Amino acid sequence: MALRFGTDGVRGVANAELTPELALVLGRAAARVLAADRAVIGRDPRRSGPMIEGALAAGFASAGCTVDLVGVVPTPAVAHLCETGGGIGAVISASHNNFADNGIKLFAPGGRKLPDDVEEAIETELERELAGDVGARPSGTGVGVIRPDHEGTRRYVDHLVSLFPDPGTLTGLAIALDCANGATSTIAPEVFDRLGARVVVRAAAPDGSNINDRCGATHPEPLADAVRDGAFELGLAFDGDGDRLIAVDHTGVIVDGDHIIAICALDLERRGLLRDHTVVVTVMTNLGFRLAMEKAGIQVVETAVGDRYVLEALEAGRYSMGGEQSGHVVFPDLATTGDGILTGLVLTDVVQRSGRTLAELAAEAMTRLPQVLVNVRVSTNPVALMDAVAREIAAAEERLGHEGRVLVRPSGTEPLVRVMVEAAGHDEADAVANELAAALAAASVGGGRK
Repeated sequence: MALRFGTDGVRGVANAELTPELALVLGRAAARVLAADRAVIGRDPRRSGPMIEGALAAGFASAGCTVDLVGVVPTPAVAHLCETGGGIGAVISASHNNFADNGIKLFAPGGRKLPDDVEEAIETELERELAGDVGARPSGTGVGVIRPDHEGTRRYVDHLVSLFPDPGTLTGLAIALDCANGATSTIAPEVFDRLGARVVVRAAAPDGSNINDRCGATHPEPLADAVRDGAFELGLAFDGDGDRLIAVDHTGVIVDGDHIIAICALDLERRGLLRDHTVVVTVMTNLGFRLAMEKAGIQVVETAVGDRYVLEALEAGRYSMGGEQSGHVVFPDLATTGDGILTGLVLTDVVQRSGRTLAELAAEAMTRLPQVLVNVRVSTNPVALMDAVAREIAAAEERLGHEGRVLVRPSGTEPLVRVMVEAAGHDEADAVANELAAALAAASVGGGRK
């Protein structure tokens, strides 16, 4: 029953890898490490959610926590409730995975994700718990209370609406929403409706097993078809737990996280609100974004893949915004974590104020360079292999120059080396990526020696 945190909490097949027994022990361990006396639990609508919720709540209560159950809410709602009401937070969700998976994300008091050292401390405490080396547990009045919080959702919705004081902020905009049959299914339509938009909703009828099923941010194509065929200014697709957003313009073209970040960063810069003229993104962000920001005089801070690393950089530099190509976008002045609904509101507000279409704003913000990704399965140490082909990587970078980019990195979960190449043309990017993949494969066969 070993547990290890990934880039976004604990995740696995519900009742097989992520079991109720594991959730219970994790609750106790997390409460002790975080010295918590209160916990907020939210979940997405997948079938296994109530099962994991009950076990996790029991674990928190067993450690003496008062536990507030807010039910089905987006991940950022739990972060907001922790920030404003105190206590630690937990979200039971496997984000964009299919319904058979589930996961647990934890928030520290204040609604922030846990740093690596705290996650490691929880892992250690969990191992002690499994070994029975934890001492006496609370009893009597020391046992925590588990109670429903029927107003948590309302507080979150009111908060989002309050960020835009004009009740008609989005009046006149026709917006198609794809809620991924997930945690935003009732909340997102209400928020956009209250701000004046005319909303048509799809994939907002969760049944426990249809979350992310050919819908939402990971499958925006059906939304693109709906927007293209309807009279909509734009479409917004959320993922299962509501912390990421992918948009669609009125022509049905998908607008990914890179474009969304570019549009919003340029808008903040024009209004003098982009602190230190800086935006934070990950190594996977398209080179076209970097070139566009350079042209606009905006500095780009780069992090490892994962919104937690974006959050750490934003906090360290006190910057105004950052995010990932996948649609995790963070506005630290407005939220402590990525929030798909909030990002959609900010983006549509830019469209509304500009008087231009999302298609025009996206085309002006950046030009996406062709990007080719190749995964190379290896039989030796991936880091050693990268060292073995360092000369080939350097030659590829020199060949591409300022108008291209090479990123070679080991997978954190599989025996793979991931090769990403961007260039002015797709054929060139494809050729360079495959040359590097062949060099890595040859080095792997040779045990890392070339």
